[in-house]
Amino acid sequence: MPPPAGGKPEAGARAEGERGPADGPAPLALLVARAERGLKTWSWLNLRLASNAQEWLRRRFTPAGQVVLATTFTAGLFGIDTRLTAAHQAFAFGLALLGVGWLSNRMPLPRMALDREPPGRAAVGLPCRYRVRVRNAGRRLAVGLTLQERLPDPRPDLATFLGTCAPVERNRSRAERLLGYPRWEWLVRHRRGTESAPPMPVPDLAPDAELALELSLLPSRRGWLQLDGLVLARVDVLGLTRREQLVPSAERLLILPRRYPANPPRPPGRRRLQPGGVELAASAGDSREFVGLRGYLPGDEPRHIHWAAWARSGEPVVKEYRDEYFSRQALVLDTCPPADGDAKRFETAVSVAASLIAPLGERPNGPDGLLDLILYADGTRVLTAGRGLLSIDAMLETLACVQPQPPDGFRQIADTLSARAAQQSACLLVLSAWDDQRRALIEGLRRTDLPVTVLLIGERAAAARSPADCVLVDTEDPGRALNGL
Repeated sequence: MPPPAGGKPEAGARAEGERGPADGPAPLALLVARAERGLKTWSWLNLRLASNAQEWLRRRFTPAGQVVLATTFTAGLFGIDTRLTAAHQAFAFGLALLGVGWLSNRMPLPRMALDREPPGRAAVGLPCRYRVRVRNAGRRLAVGLTLQERLPDPRPDLATFLGTCAPVERNRSRAERLLGYPRWEWLVRHRRGTESAPPMPVPDLAPDAELALELSLLPSRRGWLQLDGLVLARVDVLGLTRREQLVPSAERLLILPRRYPANPPRPPGRRRLQPGGVELAASAGDSREFVGLRGYLPGDEPRHIHWAAWARSGEPVVKEYRDEYFSRQALVLDTCPPADGDAKRFETAVSVAASLIAPLGERPNGPDGLLDLILYADGTRVLTAGRGLLSIDAMLETLACVQPQPPDGFRQIADTLSARAAQQSACLLVLSAWDDQRRALIEGLRRTDLPVTVLLIGERAAAARSPADCVLVDTEDPGRALNGL
């Protein structure tokens, strides 16, 4: 029965064409999403199997051996009918070569003791060289061995493959994005983190003999790099097959951000009063530098009375302090790019910040005054270096592990910087985007007469949106802007 005029419809009644919250997405869209996920899963499985086969061939055959194997396999396909073609002869010859190489390389490798001495840190784009001590712990002469670093498996799992949108896919067709090969290639290259040098030949070693070899890596991304172990290998007499032996030796290596040549300018500004002095420059509190003792004067605070001196002299004695004024510069790294921001911009911003910080650590006495590194990483972080506080190396280690944060985090950076503006002598901002929120922060800082320098990371097309006094840093050549500061 229809409801009376002007009344409400009965519970559960629904207007024609209206969809309730329990209906869920449209069936067609749901089917398309499931089909795309199934296609991506099938593509990941095929790429995984293909990479397994490629890795198996690489570890068991030399490049020449892979050519002989492919030729033998092809000759076997075309030489099935021996009356029509002579390809079976090439098949037999190739099979004989591979058989001789495999049989000659069946003897186990000598027992070797390896001790890696990696450095604690490395930098992106710079060769990392380290020593490995090799000792023949067996009873046989070690001949014809090679040594190489074994890197972790860089292949992504299914969840990572499905949940990642690689930057290289933006200009690809929908079919390429569904098949996922550009994404797979980008993930493998990004997760590998470094390129290992070719195998290093090991000189012949008698039993109990020892020597030191130098291996090298070329890091390609910052962060922690896991080294799984070292690989000893031997090639057969024909140079076709390989026999490998993995010597586990787990180590972690911290890769610092890429750095560009830069001479950071001496920032403008004047010395400011620092409540708390140097000792409390990086912590909360309010105290001044202790100078000495003096007699009590009317108006002195009772908490400054030195009771032991009063007991000895018989007259009230107070502790005298002195306010401290020194330069305190702020370097702000924008770690909160937009949700659709380019990953390359963020990496360039981190590299620019590291390039500005690193030269300060090369000075004999560290940075002049204090340097505050302000960024957002699961909360606002303020790292202070100089005058016996945090070292520049600790700041670089923090930059090595920082990751992009949610865009809302920039508001906390702005609040922290605004609250500390009275203590800063100058401020240098490294921004990965430009919007109204960042413009408001810079205008507010300049109203306090604080000298502000802005480095905006972006392509040349961003010059029209940036302010006139902003230094534009191109992602393809950041060093040009840093040298022109």
